[in-house]
Amino acid sequence: MRRRRLFQPARTPQRWGRAFFLTMSAVAGGALVVFALPTELMGSAPRNQEWTSPAPAVRIVDGDTIRLGERTLRLYGVEAPERGQFCTNAQGQLYDCGTAAAAGLARLVGDRNIACRVQGRDRFGRALGVCHAGGTELNRALVAEGWALADAGAIPALVPVEAEARAAQRGLWSGGFEPPAHWRRGY
Repeated sequence: MRRRRLFQPARTPQRWGRAFFLTMSAVAGGALVVFALPTELMGSAPRNQEWTSPAPAVRIVDGDTIRLGERTLRLYGVEAPERGQFCTNAQGQLYDCGTAAAAGLARLVGDRNIACRVQGRDRFGRALGVCHAGGTELNRALVAEGWALADAGAIPALVPVEAEARAAQRGLWSGGFEPPAHWRRGY
């Protein structure tokens, strides 16, 4: 008589059939998920999206961030000072340039509906996009008015717009300021 070890169960033909069936079911289910379901399910949203918002649902968070109803969007390719960041004006007086940048963005938006093309997410999970209010591209206009710096790596076309604002001493360029990225590191 053969001794059976406790840690090794006896194999039966019925058991192999069940294991084969479970394995094939798992493979078929995986193939269904990979090939048959739409890619927009389970958090894998399309890379580019169109977001719109009526004027009453628009809120300005800061100089480069907007709330469109329940969604938060950061303007792509621009960097505005944070609220509470102080700069100097042409007379050398301190002012809250972060609040001034937010007010500049609010003037650009006005009472108009907003349409944005989302192009990804930042490190905080906020959507990044290029927005229009009426016929005005907000990203470009904010840089042109001098209330934001252009990110040359994101939108190279904004670099000459920033240079023009600097030459005309508009917005931040009318006095002295610390770039927002440097200010955040020291804060």
